[in-house]
Amino acid sequence: MANQKTFGSIAFNVVNYFILACLGISCLLPFVNLLAISMSSSAATTANLVTLWPIDFQIDCYKIVFASGAFMNALNVSLLRVIVGTAINLFFILITAYPLSKEAREMKGRNVIMWFYVFPMMFSGGLIPYFLVVNQVGLIDKFWVLIIPGAVEIFSIIMMMNFFRGLNKSISESAMIDGAGHLRILTSIYVPLSVPSIATLALFAMVGHWNDWFSGIIFLNDMRKWPLQTYLRQQLITLDLRLIKPDDLKALVKLSNRSLKAAQLIVATVPILCVYPFLQRYFVKGITVGSVKE
Repeated sequence: MANQKTFGSIAFNVVNYFILACLGISCLLPFVNLLAISMSSSAATTANLVTLWPIDFQIDCYKIVFASGAFMNALNVSLLRVIVGTAINLFFILITAYPLSKEAREMKGRNVIMWFYVFPMMFSGGLIPYFLVVNQVGLIDKFWVLIIPGAVEIFSIIMMMNFFRGLNKSISESAMIDGAGHLRILTSIYVPLSVPSIATLALFAMVGHWNDWFSGIIFLNDMRKWPLQTYLRQQLITLDLRLIKPDDLKALVKLSNRSLKAAQLIVATVPILCVYPFLQRYFVKGITVGSVKE
């Protein structure tokens, strides 16, 4: 029968699933090991006895992490940055990608404006001019320095522009005949049709904001304004005792520094992992944003 699978196709599926399962497990095992280290005793961690299961189970490291004012302050800064930064990114992506998705005859100067965006994506002025510009506009040591310099994601704009160009033009033309303006077309037609693409670009923006540590190191002198990844980088390189309360220092003597760092990394990873299940159903479809469509 035509639908009957051959031995070769079955064998290929078995090997394919086996390889994918091994790759998935290999990505998961480091996280499991980190979780086990964060819940193990100082002696077991120091002796490198912890593999995938905690030894001498304890959660004192997590108590120290959540009791640490510096850690929780950095976590709040990162959460605020992700919420505000992602919203601003999506706003500029949508209002920029829509007009650029029009033909040159519909929007005068469209090609010139397009190159105005593409050129800085290909050529950068360098770190020093970047720092000088940020300093000149007065953003040094301010929260907005984590958001404004990266507010316009050019690559995401190009991806969304290509997606908009793939939509059926007759929909927007019909709306214009009925008297709808460009803003109404964007908000009532293009945005609802682009939910998978918007969700995917939102996920990219969120991960980018959450994982960025370099901006905090360069532009923020006040450690109280550091995002979480900048704080963790500093702690992983050198444990700064100034950022730990005196009461927590007594408990820290009984714990391994590796366990504390592992607990911090686990807590820093969980929030962004919690976002993915809500966007997962859009991700597979949205990942093809900007691709060639028939």
